Amino acid sequence: MTQQLAGSPFLKPTFPKAPVGGPLRHRRHTLPASEFRNLTPQDAISVFEIEREAFVSVSGECPLTLDEVLNFLAQCPELSLGWLEEGQLVAFIIGSGWDKEKLSQEAMTQHFPHSPTVHMHVLSVHRHCRQQGKGSILLWRYLQYLRCVPGLRRALLICEDFLVPFYLKAGFKERGPSAISVSNMRFQEMEHSLGGQAYARRNSGC
Repeated sequence: MTQQLAGSPFLKPTFPKAPVGGPLRHRRHTLPASEFRNLTPQDAISVFEIEREAFVSVSGECPLTLDEVLNFLAQCPELSLGWLEEGQLVAFIIGSGWDKEKLSQEAMTQHFPHSPTVHMHVLSVHRHCRQQGKGSILLWRYLQYLRCVPGLRRALLICEDFLVPFYLKAGFKERGPSAISVSNMRFQEMEHSLGGQAYARRNSGC
């Protein structure tokens, strides 16, 4: 996988009176330069377009179909995190709940609420924003965020061998070959402990 402030639709905006002899200067409303937030089903198309471009050209397969993206963002938006720049999605992570010791094929499409484990399905960065360290930054932010979610104890994922060093650097540990296969591709299972919740909450504003 931030707080947003919402204005009341019933409040009528007021503006200060213009000084005598001078024009009224309206404040220009701009989108935040950079924002991290949970995703919603309304983000699904943007998510899928980034995912499809990133994965189909490499492996011919998307980790999640559009229907699966919609399903997870509807069922467990709190286990997702998107990075937006000036309102445009540039990177994201989608997760779901999992209630068993190791990931199985069932974990690819199912969400189990109130589980102590998050299955990280996909981390993807827009093609114009790659090679800028955004994947590492988003992953760090996501793991810090998960430490603030009550009841979560660990994150699991599967990845191809060439991505193992990336996740090891982020603090994941190898758990050996995964039982999951997709189009004859084989994966390694990785685990990250979300322990130390009390310390994390004291030092992250949770």
